[in-house]
Amino acid sequence: MEKLSVDGDTVELDRVHLVADGDKVTLGRPTIVGAKVIADVVGDGKRDKVIVFKYKPKVRYRIKKGHRQPYTRLAIKEIVVGEGKRR
Repeated sequence: MEKLSVDGDTVELDRVHLVADGDKVTLGRPTIVGAKVIADVVGDGKRDKVIVFKYKPKVRYRIKKGHRQPYTRLAIKEIVVGEGKRR
């Protein structure tokens, strides 16, 4: 997941778009009302470096840039679908 600025070990994600349980699929428009995901924060890190190289021939134009996207690693504890329905 994108880098989160969290102050604890758990995080609640309340914008849930889809919940699938076997053959039963619940789709939100745009989100499912009352649904949330509770997750533990495992750690932070950076993705592998992506190299951007721009080059134009015959004019000595060369630019090389690198980028590493920061992320937060989460472990899902439970999914709450509505009032009291936990998975």
